[in-house]
Amino acid sequence: MSRLPLLFLATAALCLVVGVAMGIAMGITHDFHLAPVHAHLNLLGWASLALMGLTYRAWPVLEASRAAALAQYGLSAGSALAFPFGIYLSIEHQQPMLAIIAAMVWFAGALLFLARLVLLLLGRTAPAPALQPAE
Repeated sequence: MSRLPLLFLATAALCLVVGVAMGIAMGITHDFHLAPVHAHLNLLGWASLALMGLTYRAWPVLEASRAAALAQYGLSAGSALAFPFGIYLSIEHQQPMLAIIAAMVWFAGALLFLARLVLLLLGRTAPAPALQPAE
């Protein structure tokens, strides 16, 4: 069995831990000006990546094209980590470029995920390779 779903979930859990720690720190200090960073860590990082990982686990045929599956992980996980940092740079240093680029990369990953699901729905995804006995 592929480890890609677990990779999605581990990345999601990393975002969860950082997002929760950030939320606790904001609550203790009563300083919520970085709430958008916290929200995007939890929504893109935790919720979205975890759902993608569970989707890959539920429909392993989505990994029949390993290159497309890894590309979708790279786009989605990379931008889920970069986007909150870009929002931080935008809020604290008035430098929005990383947030803009990461948002576009996230969108590309979401489009690729949607395309792969639509192909599966239409029956145009290659079947999963058959299991072969060990030699």
